[in-house]
Amino acid sequence: MASCFPCLSARKKEVPRSAPANPHTSSVPGTVARTFSFEELAAATRNFSDACRIVGREDGLYKGFLKSINQVVAIKLQHAVDPSGSSEQDNGEFLALALMMSGLRHPNIVNLIGFCADGHHRILVHEYMPFGSLEDHLHDSSPGKAPLDWNTWMNIAAGVARGLEYMHDKGVLYRCVKSSDILLGDGYHPKLSQYGLAEHDKGWCTGIAMRTTLGTTAPETAMAGKLLPGSSVYSFGVVLLEMITGRRAIDHTQDAMEHRHLVTWARTMMKDRSHFRRMADPALQGRYPSLDLQEALEVASVCTHDSHAMRAPIGTVVTALSRLAYDVDPPESSHHAAPN
Repeated sequence: MASCFPCLSARKKEVPRSAPANPHTSSVPGTVARTFSFEELAAATRNFSDACRIVGREDGLYKGFLKSINQVVAIKLQHAVDPSGSSEQDNGEFLALALMMSGLRHPNIVNLIGFCADGHHRILVHEYMPFGSLEDHLHDSSPGKAPLDWNTWMNIAAGVARGLEYMHDKGVLYRCVKSSDILLGDGYHPKLSQYGLAEHDKGWCTGIAMRTTLGTTAPETAMAGKLLPGSSVYSFGVVLLEMITGRRAIDHTQDAMEHRHLVTWARTMMKDRSHFRRMADPALQGRYPSLDLQEALEVASVCTHDSHAMRAPIGTVVTALSRLAYDVDPPESSHHAAPN
């Protein structure tokens, strides 16, 4: 899929760190992570009541209020260690994961507040994101739910790209960017969740976990299990296509096989520039600058190249999308496409 996407140079807030919750707070240089007892987290979620479960996302995720820090949080049950077996290695890996995640601070990644490693419990505590996931806003057509506008989509895309760039700079491989892992805060401010798990979830690229990411997983990961920096660029490109088109990464309602896979469909459509307007989400009702639509599609194109070596560096993607993301409504002089 040829592209005239310009090669641009990447451009590059620190979040205050929380104080230790108790004398047993674990830390590594440059990192402070709170530790919570299992009893404290159970109380925050009414003993992990179904009423506190955050539905529509991964299993074992709860909303709770922690009195010790006076904050609403998201509490994620990782897994339980067999108390009868040796858990020293497992505990070391979990602590390494928690401390690594707590050391990552960026406006576009979900902050890890702390963790629990009481007995056989392994739990992560994150900041709570009140507007749910990007997937909810992409594919939830509930009555009365207004669709997001073009400018909001581009601001979300640029923010996600910045978060991904930060993790690349820190050497953290994001296994597969999915719309369900992009969480939204006030003003639809996007943050990446589920980061840092690739090295700590050894079975993720096989079985059920892999099947749930089909359509967004890079070819080198899907076919050979390889995870490279460009792999997350590919999956980000698929999510960008979802935002532009309103289509799912895999659409099983489509009869023709070439229309089921979003990337395959987009490649076919982009062979003819006259098809670009037909690719835009009908919910946008043509309210977008035509040139911005073209450039956004070209960004998605260079992100989803089959060869990881041919994909755009994430810094280049950040620069391009930042140009498309306005802090206010697009200028009046922008040329808008006619409704489809």
